[in-house]
Amino acid sequence: MQRTMLTVQRLVAVFLAGFVLFNYPVLALFDRAATLLGVPLVFVYLFAAWALVIAAMAWVVEHPERHDGRERSGGG
Repeated sequence: MQRTMLTVQRLVAVFLAGFVLFNYPVLALFDRAATLLGVPLVFVYLFAAWALVIAAMAWVVEHPERHDGRERSGGG
């Protein structure tokens, strides 16, 4: 099955968002001595961001592309 250009663009956007989420400036925001339910905050962030990226990729791949809803008809 051939991927449409819109799906490819969305997957690239998810990749770039994941790239930003897992780089130093954003990770440094969560590198604190705080814990959430006994788990260090940076680990909670890493697993939550990882799950978010996977869910976004699954949504892009599985979600059918919507058209404007109007079907072109041959009749006038």
